[in-house]
Amino acid sequence: MAAQPKQPERASASAKRATAWRALERGFDIVVVGGGITGAGVAREAARRGLKVALFEKLDLASGTSSRSSKLVHGGLRYLEHYEFALVFESVSERRVLQSIAPHLVRPLGFLFPVWEGARRGLWTIRAGMWLYEGLSLFRSPKRPRTLSQGDVGREEPALDSGGLKGASLYWDCHTNDARLTLETVQDAAQHGAVVLNWASVDSVRRDATGRVCGVTVTDGLGKAGTVTVDARVVVSCTGPWTDGALAQGGAPRAPLLRPTKGVHIVLAPGRLRLRHAVVCVHPRDGRVLFAIPWGDAAYAGTTDTFVEGADPGAVFADSDDVDYLLEALHDHFPSAALTRDDVTATWAGLRPLVAPNETGVAASSMSREHVVRVESDGLVVVAGGKLTTYRRMASEVVDAAVSWMHLAGMAPMTQPARTDTEPLPGAVGWPEDDRVEDIVAELASQVDREVAEHLVATYGMVARDVVGQLAVHPGAHARLVPGRPEVEAEVHHAVDGEFAQRVEDILLRRLNLYYLDVDQGLGAVERVADLLASRLGWTEARRADEVLRYRTLVASSRSWRK
Repeated sequence: MAAQPKQPERASASAKRATAWRALERGFDIVVVGGGITGAGVAREAARRGLKVALFEKLDLASGTSSRSSKLVHGGLRYLEHYEFALVFESVSERRVLQSIAPHLVRPLGFLFPVWEGARRGLWTIRAGMWLYEGLSLFRSPKRPRTLSQGDVGREEPALDSGGLKGASLYWDCHTNDARLTLETVQDAAQHGAVVLNWASVDSVRRDATGRVCGVTVTDGLGKAGTVTVDARVVVSCTGPWTDGALAQGGAPRAPLLRPTKGVHIVLAPGRLRLRHAVVCVHPRDGRVLFAIPWGDAAYAGTTDTFVEGADPGAVFADSDDVDYLLEALHDHFPSAALTRDDVTATWAGLRPLVAPNETGVAASSMSREHVVRVESDGLVVVAGGKLTTYRRMASEVVDAAVSWMHLAGMAPMTQPARTDTEPLPGAVGWPEDDRVEDIVAELASQVDREVAEHLVATYGMVARDVVGQLAVHPGAHARLVPGRPEVEAEVHHAVDGEFAQRVEDILLRRLNLYYLDVDQGLGAVERVADLLASRLGWTEARRADEVLRYRTLVASSRSWRK
């Protein structure tokens, strides 16, 4: 009897995706190829302008670079050293916008920049840089920077090496959940009419008899809908590190647009490196700037920056040298922690889709984070480069280019202001202006454990109420997925109903972050999550077993550096 209520829900979850595939018959103003943060931003901007939009992602939303960043919304203090003042100004301006439209996801974080005797950058130099940074933000940083004495630093970050320490500067940027920022941006696009399909591969860009782009062909990566032809006035490529490969499908040879670099992060076991702030670390070997960042009870460190050639962006993992490089920097700054390889519980790696420089010999860490928007002669709109923080402004520029092309082609639709800089993302609708969420937590704590309530509000914002609402349909959904952790089964149901989740890895990696935050990377929950998805999505036993194996293989690949 207990299984009976699940039958219509399972049908509706599958029916929602089937409805999206049927909606492709109507044609669109804009087709967005790529479901990372840039594609998400383009879809939201275009949908809010009143355009008919479809977004396709061949894997899961944010499965590429957009869930493998340093998880920071920041101006890029180090870009000042390369005189990229315009990029810093744009970034700190967008940081403020994102704090406004997604306060539940973009939270202030203090950054400690320690200075030791003999450092290349002295304390006065760092202090001047901080105030230039603050000025470029129009003095609207989350908090004002300040200079700390050696004693102040010891009290703020006891684990930091004090030998030869002269002091530190403390400035403020923001931390975010990059995958959820992408997801909520896509959700907002869908709420304004966009058709969104993940696990849907764009096989080719279609062109009419005159050679002008007129749509795409798309194949259902889950095998149910087959291959579909989709008409569109404009196709926008937001494919990140896949950009050159996607452009190569057009046939004409061209110079590579990108010079990608590999960035690796390591996660440390809870309690092994206790931090109150992010700490700016200068690597003792090559002087590269890295970060050690608190993440709940755990911490992570990164990033590396190395050129790679010909790597599959979807299959990039940390290697032994990457991990040792990061541990070397941590040992130099936090020697008392005595960190070893055994303290590394997870890793992630991704490719930054950096625009290739015109000159040769540019170091990987010096590559610009600027972006380019290009309209090809056949009408294909391409965006490349950029950074997480500036995605919304990039998206606005891309949609401007797409609409301009439609005007030139004599097929311009009516549009309206998008207001993506002021309209909140779903989890921020109704968020208290003073950021005090105690009342919301107390409300939810009447239905779930307080620890779970706090976790849900911190993760979903005001949408946490919808997650708790799953308990009315699935009474056992209060059960925790991992003993000692706050994630509950209700979140799996919510991910299926409202977050486009289709696979086990979608849940454990990008919806719940157990891949990173659980010391066993979610392996203890994989069977239960597979059971829940099998019930909700109507999987066969063979499909369920394949999903479990797929996730276990993914975790094993992320641990391959140990060999």
